Amino acid sequence: MGLFMLKTFVAACLISFVSWISGKKIGIAGFLTALPLTTLIALAFSQVEWKNSIQSIEYAKSIFWAIPISLLFFLPFFMARKFHLNFWSCYVSGVVLLIAGYYVHQFVMLNLAKS
Repeated sequence: MGLFMLKTFVAACLISFVSWISGKKIGIAGFLTALPLTTLIALAFSQVEWKNSIQSIEYAKSIFWAIPISLLFFLPFFMARKFHLNFWSCYVSGVVLLIAGYYVHQFVMLNLAKS
């Protein structure tokens, strides 16, 4: 339970800090959010918790393929002006695209496992 609480605290602090700084320095907040900070932390925590290098390596591969797919979330934000979308329209559309992207990710991972 102690490790879970530590992981929760670290993640909460990271998210809170980046959201706080977004109100002051958008460029820095965007850059920090784009960094693989969450990935670095999650991979390390996973390895510490499960002590399974093979599983951690597969986890990292899954993240690698998920990153470009996860960018689908941002597409509606780039089209907001052209289609007169507000924030929530972009957000919901992005989530829908992420759900579709999840299935693409599953397909990719399944086919990689076969090869």
